[in-house]
Amino acid sequence: MAKLTLAIDAMGGDRGPSIVVAALIRALQSFPEVDFILTGDEPRLKALLNREAKHLKATDRARIRIHHTTQIVQMDDKPSQCLRHKTDSSMRIAIDLIAEGDAQACVSAGNTGALMAMAYLRLKVLPGVLRPALIAPIPNEQGGQSLLLDLGANPQCDADTLFQFGVMGSVIAQELTGISEPRIALLNMGTEEIKGPDVVKQAALLLANSKHVHYQGFIEGSDLFAGKADVIVCDGFTGNIALKSCEGMARMVYDHLKRSLKSHWLSRALVWLLYRRQRKAWSWLNPDQYNGASLIGLRGVVVKSHGNASANAFYSAIEHAIAEAESDLPKRIHDRVEQVLSEQHT
Repeated sequence: MAKLTLAIDAMGGDRGPSIVVAALIRALQSFPEVDFILTGDEPRLKALLNREAKHLKATDRARIRIHHTTQIVQMDDKPSQCLRHKTDSSMRIAIDLIAEGDAQACVSAGNTGALMAMAYLRLKVLPGVLRPALIAPIPNEQGGQSLLLDLGANPQCDADTLFQFGVMGSVIAQELTGISEPRIALLNMGTEEIKGPDVVKQAALLLANSKHVHYQGFIEGSDLFAGKADVIVCDGFTGNIALKSCEGMARMVYDHLKRSLKSHWLSRALVWLLYRRQRKAWSWLNPDQYNGASLIGLRGVVVKSHGNASANAFYSAIEHAIAEAESDLPKRIHDRVEQVLSEQHT
């Protein structure tokens, strides 16, 4: 395999390039065969690298290239305006590097709508793919993870699109988790066959009659984290609300627990002792390791980091992008979709 190059939008997100550089330094040490291109304000990035990367070997420094850009996509920018007026932004250039063959993947913590619009415009969808989708891992009760899609790229979907999401999600689960027959489920308002909108029922029939997916049936929102499916499929409106509702609940519980623990020294001592004994068992709950939503169905690898990601979380997004590029995920998705379409037409 040819040497892999990853483009990183260094200016996107809420925390700026400092967390990107910190994540990059860790990635250089973890992935010695990968080159990196930072897109953004060159003087600012050089200053950060000179300050934070003094200990790097000269061979590692040589694997970093900076592509200077003059614009930044802000989190409140409209995607349509970015397409027309921010063609020299750090986000746009990171995607252009894939389109031009200079990079095989990119990571950005910037404006999600702008990232999807730019990626769709410059990379195009794979042949046969109806719509790209955002997919991300979520933890489950077994200590592993499930994949949830779509997370907002397509607020409305027809049955054929939901079926394709199941096919693409199955490929990703096979490649990135090593599961030979990933269990596919549709997120619905109940598990009974008679429940839910017609489009979800039609998608269920398509998935159930396909030999390319291991379809399990419907799954309710209360079982998102139960580990009953390896891939959970829904439209982008439902998926985005489900994910953000879970994030909000987790944040509320965490904040409430933190306030309660601070109220008495004995509570703090007991939790500290319990955490030390159970640290490994609880490590799967660390949200940093699940950071990184992939925009799948395109002719290139694009990973969206959370806008407020820490350096550790951004590093996880880099890991996801490298894994997808190394497995040549777009080609594998294309091959599976092409196979499904050819058999549907025979």
